Amino acid sequence: MNITDFKGPILVTIAYCMVYYGFLSNILLTKVSLFKKYKKNGEKFDRYFGQDRNMLAADRIQLNMLEQMPIFLTLLWLEACFVSPDKATIFGGIYAAARALYPFLMGNRLGREFPLKLLISTVTGYGIITFFMVDLLIKVLE
Repeated sequence: MNITDFKGPILVTIAYCMVYYGFLSNILLTKVSLFKKYKKNGEKFDRYFGQDRNMLAADRIQLNMLEQMPIFLTLLWLEACFVSPDKATIFGGIYAAARALYPFLMGNRLGREFPLKLLISTVTGYGIITFFMVDLLIKVLE
């Protein structure tokens, strides 16, 4: 096993982790901004029970990624190790890019309405996860 054979999947994994930490940073920035806004208005900011739509959106963006992270990274690396590092790189890169678009498609406020444009990221992600599973099954059953 040569590390250069897995250069692509390694870069996809690092990029994906950077997106995740970007989402965590977004939570911190949102929280600080809301704390200042509420304080200025003489109100107390309640991080967990306040139901502020900006905070809910920031949390949902990060938590949605966290929910998908174990399955994506597991399948990415199974694909890279047992099927094709090149396929893993291409489809993993598309997945990471679609995930990075998620906050822009959602918007900065979470409400009762589901933004249909969010399906661009969601369907892309589920499609790639399904592709990896099917590709691995085909390889196993050969």
